[in-house]
Amino acid sequence: MFNSWAIQKLSVMAAKPQRFRHFAETTPLGAAAKKHRSLTTSAADSDPNPMKHAFSKYATYLNDLNDKRERVVKASRDITMNSKKVIFQVHRISKHNKDEVLEKAEKDLAAVMDQYISRLVKELQGTDFWKLRRAYSPGVQEYVEAATFCNFCKTGALLNLDEINASLQTLSDPSVEPLQINVLDYLLGLADLTGELMRLAIGRISDGELEYAQKICTFVREIYRELLLIAPKMEDSSDMKSKMDTMLQSVMKIENACFSVRVRGSEYIPFLGSEDTSFSWLGASNAE
Repeated sequence: MFNSWAIQKLSVMAAKPQRFRHFAETTPLGAAAKKHRSLTTSAADSDPNPMKHAFSKYATYLNDLNDKRERVVKASRDITMNSKKVIFQVHRISKHNKDEVLEKAEKDLAAVMDQYISRLVKELQGTDFWKLRRAYSPGVQEYVEAATFCNFCKTGALLNLDEINASLQTLSDPSVEPLQINVLDYLLGLADLTGELMRLAIGRISDGELEYAQKICTFVREIYRELLLIAPKMEDSSDMKSKMDTMLQSVMKIENACFSVRVRGSEYIPFLGSEDTSFSWLGASNAE
């Protein structure tokens, strides 16, 4: 009896795999998987996700803008560094080498325009120069300072914004909107100019060029007076407010130096400008 029951149990267990095998043969898994892939592909082709596509475009735009910002920052640093070299070159000026120093400074300034400003113009053609102003503003301010400083030492006049922007148009593609230095960056660079003119005036006084120092004093005082009226009207005037304080100190230093030499000219002028050694110093006789 036991043997017949065991044989029947084994026959039932042996029949189950056959049913599973028969099911697998009638519905193959490969065909089911293949059918599923075709449905997914056709659904993606017929009904793409518009939100995913839009945000993919946004990500691409922002990545390109960040890459451009890095290139603009690098160009701005190069402009700053080389514009400072022009300013240092102009400070070597004296009454004996004025033409030579200014000629070298103008060549260096033209090199800054051709090599570094041109890179900035190519990156910012169109409307991008408004979006990336904070990235290139320091370099532009330094260039304005160098250009106006060199022009004042050569002509005694102020280089205005229209003249600077006219020089930039030659570097731009005529088919797109050219890079234009905005008024705020120009005025900020002009505020920095007064500090360099203060150093130049003190140097001219030490060489005995008192009339030239007084001319610088009058020029710096006029700039400060005009900017004093404009600064409160600027929308982004936080930088200008801090520079106005520094500008006032520069004006006072030039005025005090010119005043001291003018009032006490009998003591300072022979020592600075004359070859005569028989002069008094602070009221005391010159000791042999």
